[in-house]
Parts: sequence; structure tokens; C-alpha cells
Amino acid sequence: MQQFTLVNANGIEVTITPYGGAITSLRVPDRHGTLANVVLGYETLEQYAANPLYFGCITGRYANRIAGGRFTLDGREYTLPLNDGPNSLHGGYAGFDKRVWRADAINDQGQSGVVLSYLSPDGEEGYPGNLDVTVTYTLTDANEIRIDYRATTDQPTIVNLTNHSYFNLAGEGNGPVYDHILMINADRYTPINDSLIPTGELAPVDGTPFDFRLPKVIGAGVRGPHPQIARGRGYDHNWVLNRSAPDDTSLLLAARLYEPRSGRLLEVWTTEPGIQFYSGNFLDGTVSGPSGRAYRQGDGLALETQHFPDSPNQPHFPSVVLRPGETYRSTTIYRFLTD
Repeated sequence: MQQFTLVNANGIEVTITPYGGAITSLRVPDRHGTLANVVLGYETLEQYAANPLYFGCITGRYANRIAGGRFTLDGREYTLPLNDGPNSLHGGYAGFDKRVWRADAINDQGQSGVVLSYLSPDGEEGYPGNLDVTVTYTLTDANEIRIDYRATTDQPTIVNLTNHSYFNLAGEGNGPVYDHILMINADRYTPINDSLIPTGELAPVDGTPFDFRLPKVIGAGVRGPHPQIARGRGYDHNWVLNRSAPDDTSLLLAARLYEPRSGRLLEVWTTEPGIQFYSGNFLDGTVSGPSGRAYRQGDGLALETQHFPDSPNQPHFPSVVLRPGETYRSTTIYRFLTD
């Protein structure tokens, strides 16, 4: 399978495969300039083809969960595959993470990148409309990986795209991320029910383990007694980013992640209204990565920029409906620094 490796002037390397549009490796320097791969991944393409964990992939047509695998649009009900207990997750059994994307390299004005394209046919995994999608990965000399998502449709549909990279800033295979220090720019989050679907409430983080407005160590809350932590087996929740207005789509600092031993720091900027923090709760030691080490619970974490889970069934959540003549646009930036 074809792969593209982008390299910037500072030695950062990111490798992307057209299969699932996955980031398979991301090598960034620590405070001493030593490079390490900071994303989890598989050793072979065959493992990506069977990927139950979405390592580094583009997830869609709808990232995250839709309750009961059903939604109604313009009075018509659509049924989706139930691939996550009673719910549909990340686009179904063969979502965008299982598709081979067309890939074209770009190299312009000090930036290198790859443009991925995919035409999702009407009815694929139950979703209406022919959806024409492009995802552009760009690596800049400012140590930023920029991901630009675009999509158009010929019928009303729903769209919610994200990248599902798992980060470990100490380096892939170097144990749990519970000592990482996280900030999330959000006063509210969306509590979940027993099947990990939002209840509809936009709950304040104040006084809960979900308050990351000031940076704090992740491990302090992962094993806590809060009922929401018990439901997610750790963190697997959506945070409502602090935007100035409901229609604000400017680039916003959503999260900042710091690993004290290496000095690596990741900033996540996005135009999206929410971010899903997942603390790797379902990693169970049954798969290993390029390091040869098995991935166990908490060995990586995801920061998925997104619209809220189950938005098609929650009218007061920001809309995910895309109609003919409109263009879905979303941008996320991963910016790497050191202390």
C-alpha cells in the first residue's frame, strides 16, 4: 500500500496511508531534539484493514456515536449499522477508515502535504446522498499538521469528520499516558448514559473530574468514583468548547497536552464546536504497535475535534446537516512545541 511521508525543516516526519487516510507514524522532537513516534499504530496493513481501534484514521461519514443507529432527516428515517452495541459508531462497519482514498502529493512554498479524495456513494452504510470528500494534510515549518476537511452532497445528509489519532507524547509503546498534563478549553461537557450516548445535558465541568480548564494530570480522574467516569471506564466524553457565539467557526485553541519527561507539548486548534477526550479505556493488550510492545489500557489518548455525538437526534446540539449547494468545511491543527 502506498504511503506518503512529509518532512519539515525541523525534522518532524508524518507518514500517511491512503487506506483510511490514517496517520501511521508521527515523529517529533523532545526538549533535547530527539525524535520519537508519538502516535499509536499497527505494524502491518492487514492490521489496519481489520482495525477495530481506528488508529490514526479518518472517521466518518459520522464520527462518534448515533443512538440506536437511527436518525430522521426531512421526515425520513434512516437506519445505520449497529457496530457498537446498540449504537452506530464512526460511520458503521465499513466507514471512511476502511476505504482506500485517492492520494495526491502537494509541495508548495515550504509546505508539504497530501490531498485525499473519496466519493461516498448514496446509501453507503445507510447514509443518504453521494458525498464528495477531500481531506488535506499539510505539514508546515511551524511544526503544525493542518487537516482541512471539505465535503459536498447531492442530497440532504449528515456529516461529522475527524481524525482518530491516539497520542503518547512520551513515545509510542512507552506505557500509560496518565502522567500527561491536559488542558481543555471548555466550561461544559455532555454527560453520557449507560451506552455512551449524550443525555442531552450541557453540564458544567466545575467541581467534577471533567474540569480541565486549568492544566492537570490525567490520571487523577481516570480511576475516580464519579458515575460518569464509571460509565466511560475513564474519559470518553465530549467537551463543549468555549466559543464566543453558536455560529463561531474561527480557529480556537481547544486543548493543550504536555508530557513532562520529554518536554513535548501538543496544542489542538479547531473550527469545531466540540472535542472528544478518550483516555484509551478499551486498549486491552491484544494488539501491539511498531515498537513491538502491546498496547494496554491508557497507553494512548485521543483528542477528536468534532460536532457532538448523536447530534442528528438532539435538535438543540449544533447541526450536522449538509444540503446540496452547501460545503462542509472543518479545520484542525496539531501544533507541536517543547518546553
